[in-house]
Amino acid sequence: MLNQLRDSSGARRKSKRLGRGIGSGKGKTCARGGKGQTARSGVALAGFEGGQMPLYRRLPKRGFNSLHDKYFAVNFDDLEKLVEKNAIDPNNVTLDALRKAGLVKGKSSLKVKLLGDGELKNKFNIEVDAVSKSAEEILTKAGGKVVLVSKNKK
Repeated sequence: MLNQLRDSSGARRKSKRLGRGIGSGKGKTCARGGKGQTARSGVALAGFEGGQMPLYRRLPKRGFNSLHDKYFAVNFDDLEKLVEKNAIDPNNVTLDALRKAGLVKGKSSLKVKLLGDGELKNKFNIEVDAVSKSAEEILTKAGGKVVLVSKNKK
């Protein structure tokens, strides 16, 4: 019967009652030790080592995360390799095509910048977020065209 259902014996344990005299085993300080910050509620001691210099401050810092490193660099060499593999069409190179070909990796918020390293054998029509002056000059001399995507979005 539903009204006779009970938990198995030992399934639920009574909570220890704190501060109920010395005989209870958890009287007076209620197992919190002496006075001070840790005896009270709302203790905020993460990383505090009793006045000793904390570990996270003793260890040396390594590396640097630039706030301005927002571009993924693409060079002419990279584009030529993709054309040789037939991964992209040189007449229509878009940001999506570069991502599908596996050249541009990382977050989709990362902007793509075309740089002028390497030889240019094909005529490219390419959409990128930014382009260096040298890359633009080389591309236009070869008969290609650069479309800046981020300027079109504004």
